[in-house]
Amino acid sequence: MAATEATTIRLQSNDNHVIDVDKAVAERSLLIKNMLEDLGDAAVSETIPIPNVTEPVLRKVIEWCEHHRGDPPATNEEESDTRKRTTEIEEWDQKFMQVDQEMLFEIILASNYLDIKPLLDVGCKTVANMIKGKSPEEIRKTFNITNDFTPEEEEQIRRENEWAEDR
Repeated sequence: MAATEATTIRLQSNDNHVIDVDKAVAERSLLIKNMLEDLGDAAVSETIPIPNVTEPVLRKVIEWCEHHRGDPPATNEEESDTRKRTTEIEEWDQKFMQVDQEMLFEIILASNYLDIKPLLDVGCKTVANMIKGKSPEEIRKTFNITNDFTPEEEEQIRRENEWAEDR
């Protein structure tokens, strides 16, 4: 029984839901990993508050961490090259990110707060793929963004940024 307790930790979302999580899964989050190191043996008996994340989002993040529990940690070289140059997403991750926009952005915020870089990358790549090849008007419609520029301001911005246009 003690062995099971030693591998399970308790996380408490900001809406006071407590979730039991395998320690190895929770440690995909560098924030939680550092907290556990700071707490030492007491981590097993303590409930660890996750103040910036609601229960549904925390469960979704834990689901991702569970699936990726065996992934090797990325090296700095891999991070600077491959990670930034592609918007390709593994099939499982694509399906995982098929959520409403609010949940998608909450996952991105939670992965940033919890310091889970691979999940943050997947979330950001998902958003990048959503806007790839779209006009500003289409992007505004996709994300329900109100255009607060006057036609004159828009024209000025286009002139100033002609160099960035695809030709």
